[in-house]
Amino acid sequence: MNKTELQEIIRNGEDSGVEFKRDDVHPDSLAKEMAALLNLEGGWVLLGVEDSGVITGLTRSREEAERWVMDIARQNLQPEIIPVWRSVTMEDGRTVGVVGLPEDSPGKPYKAKRGSAWVPFVRVGSTSREATRDEEGRLYQASRLVRYDIKPVPEMGIDSLDLNRIENYFRDILKRKAPSQAKVEDWRRLLLNTDLLAESGGETVATVAGLLLFGENPNRRLPQAGVTATAFPRTEKDYDTTDEERIRGPLVSLLATRGRPTEKGVIDRTVDFVAKNVGTTAWLEGGRRHRRKALPLDAVREAVVNAAAHRDYTILGTDIEVSLYSDRLEVISPGRLPNGVTVEKMKEGLRAARNELLKEILRDYGYVEHLGMGVRNRIIGSMRAHNGTEPDLIEEENRFIVRLWKAPKPDRGGVSACGAGRASPIGG
Repeated sequence: MNKTELQEIIRNGEDSGVEFKRDDVHPDSLAKEMAALLNLEGGWVLLGVEDSGVITGLTRSREEAERWVMDIARQNLQPEIIPVWRSVTMEDGRTVGVVGLPEDSPGKPYKAKRGSAWVPFVRVGSTSREATRDEEGRLYQASRLVRYDIKPVPEMGIDSLDLNRIENYFRDILKRKAPSQAKVEDWRRLLLNTDLLAESGGETVATVAGLLLFGENPNRRLPQAGVTATAFPRTEKDYDTTDEERIRGPLVSLLATRGRPTEKGVIDRTVDFVAKNVGTTAWLEGGRRHRRKALPLDAVREAVVNAAAHRDYTILGTDIEVSLYSDRLEVISPGRLPNGVTVEKMKEGLRAARNELLKEILRDYGYVEHLGMGVRNRIIGSMRAHNGTEPDLIEEENRFIVRLWKAPKPDRGGVSACGAGRASPIGG
C-alpha cells in the first residue's frame, strides 16, 4: 500500500473492512478488531489514525509497533495469525502502521482474548461486536469445522422421512439394490451410513439434509425450509399480487421409472410457479408471429436449485424468496456466499458448497451440474442466448440475489429484447 492509496482509504472512513486505531490502545481492543475483520472478509487496521480520520501517527518506533502487533496476533488471537505489516510515512512526517488481515482465513471463528475468556467477534458495518450463538455457528460452518446439513434434528425419527422417495432415490436414481420398506433395521443402517440419519442422545433421528430432501413435513422442525413465491403485476413489491404460494415439503420429486415426476418436490413446484406466471414475449419474424416464455426455464431452474442447495439453513424462519415482477425475476437466498466464493469465481465455475450432502444428492438427481458450471452455462449463457441480457448476481450482507431480466433496457445495455437479429417484441 503506497501513500496515495492509504490517503484514499482514510478519506473514505471506517467501514466493514477498515478500522482506525491509536497504537496505545489495550491489546484486547486491537485483538477484538482483528478477530472481527478476520471473521468477515479481512481488511485493514490503520494504527495512528483517529476515529475522525485525523492522522496522529505512531507513538512508538516502526520496529516496536510491528513487534507489538505480532505479539498481539500470536498471544491475544485464537487461532493465532501472522498479519501483513506495513508502515507508511505521510507528507508531514507522521507514520501510519498498516495491519493487513487476509480475506480467506481458514481459522474461523477467530476469537479475541478478553480477560481470561476467548470471545468471537463479528464486523457489522464500521463496528465490531460480540458474535451471537447463531453467528458463531455460521462461522464454524464457513470454516467447514461443522457441517450443518448432517446435524441431527431432534424428535424426527426414521418415520419422519418419506420412504417412498428414499427408495426411489436408491433404486431408480442411484440404481442400487434397496431393502424392502418392511425391513426398518436395514433401512436404518443404510441411512446412517449415508448421513441421512444420525445418532443423537441414544436415538436415531433424521439429519437436516435427510429432512430437507426426503422429509414428510420438513417445516415441523425446520421452519426455514421452503420457498415463498409471489407474482407482482408491476416492477415493485406491493400488497396487490397476481399469484402467491408458500411451497413446502421435500426438495426432490418422486420420479416414475422413466424419470417423470409423479409427485413434485419444492424445486419442481417452484419452477412450475414461475412457468405459470412469467408470461410470454412475442415478436414478428419474416411476417410470422412467434411467442415464447419471457424467461428461459433452465436459467430459472438453476437459480432455484442453487438457492436450495447453497442457502444458509442456520438462518431460521427465513424462506427462499422467489419474486416475479413485470420486468424481472428475483431469487433471494438467505446467507452470504459460502466458503470464500465470490460472484466472479461463480461466473468462472468455482465449485464450493455450504451443504455438501445436499449438493451431492441434488447432483445425483441431475438438478446440479456435474462440472459446477451451472451459473456460467445455465444462467448467464441461457439469458444471453434467450434475450441478450446479463443476469445480476448480487451478494449483500445476509443474502444472495439472482436477478433475471425479461428484456434489455437501454441503461443495462444488451441487444434487442428477443435476441440478436430479431425485431423488438410486439406484446406478451
